[in-house]
Amino acid sequence: MAWREAARAVVGGAGLMAAPARRPGRRPGPSSSRKDILAAARVLFGDRGYDKASIRAIAGEAGVDPALVHHFFGTKGELFAAAMEFPVDPASIVPRILDGPRSEIGERLVRTFLRFWEDPLLRPQFVGILRSATTSEQGAALLREFITSRIFARIAQGLGVPGLSLTAAAAQMIGVVMLRYVLEMEPMASADEDELVALLAPTVQRYLDT
Repeated sequence: MAWREAARAVVGGAGLMAAPARRPGRRPGPSSSRKDILAAARVLFGDRGYDKASIRAIAGEAGVDPALVHHFFGTKGELFAAAMEFPVDPASIVPRILDGPRSEIGERLVRTFLRFWEDPLLRPQFVGILRSATTSEQGAALLREFITSRIFARIAQGLGVPGLSLTAAAAQMIGVVMLRYVLEMEPMASADEDELVALLAPTVQRYLDT
């Protein structure tokens, strides 16, 4: 009947014109959501530390639904591990530190360490890990793994020095970067690289000579 056909036309037309309900989660089509989330996580973990950087805040910074964060990364701990993954391969660091006179290894170690922190692309991740290490086990474990296991243990093995000596050297340098880049305490924050190397290298060298 005519009235039934008219009704179907109206319903069909409304159905065609109605916008589909947007579902939370993955954006339609190609997107940079995953990279945006990682970038936002690095900023917020760096600024706030692990405990105070919420999934909701990270999603807001990235301009996505929190469900999308869970979709890509699962838990907050897994997001932290992905965002804070060190972009530096220890296998490329250690040979450079060990190559050269042993009497100058303290200087090479300190200078290499500081240059990573001075890199504007790497610093947010390093600061994020350092901040989080003071407030969460996830951050502390990540820092221990990289600094102690993946770098200093290899140096200790290459030099034949006790691991405790390298750990003490690491503590010296971590203390300096905490004051310089996290607390931004003067005059440490504004000192130039050569000043810091002159301050740290002799102490680090003494640990390596034991």
